[in-house]
Amino acid sequence: MCAAAWWLRKRLGRRGPFLVFMGIGKVCFGASFIFTPPAAAGLGLLTRFAPLHCWAWVWIICGTATFCCAWLRFGQDGWGFVAASIPPAGWAFAYGWAGLLGDYTRGLWLFVWYITSHCGVIWCASRVPPDAGSPRTLGQAAEGRPG
Repeated sequence: MCAAAWWLRKRLGRRGPFLVFMGIGKVCFGASFIFTPPAAAGLGLLTRFAPLHCWAWVWIICGTATFCCAWLRFGQDGWGFVAASIPPAGWAFAYGWAGLLGDYTRGLWLFVWYITSHCGVIWCASRVPPDAGSPRTLGQAAEGRPG
């Protein structure tokens, strides 16, 4: 068991576990739109082009790509962060647009939520270097600061 955990940790590296969990979450979120479709309030910009179940497949496909990229080496896993960003960014802008038009006043709040707590977290995680937090790199940020 310990050897399997060591192999998994070594294989995924520092950014892989994040991509694994984000991928699984996106697949589940997309599946929820297929199995239990909610009201499409605020998503009129998206549903103008395709029904909600089609947009659910965007979440599922991007989640699958995100999950698969977790297993790639650092530098090659970048597409996982791009794939992870596409659905929430689309949702954010659809909600923001509905909020600006006055069709869904809650949309502006949802725009900020998706951009900060979803896309922002993904973009911050994409900046984590492969050796972040290792004894070799600890304290380097403080060394470069004056005074």
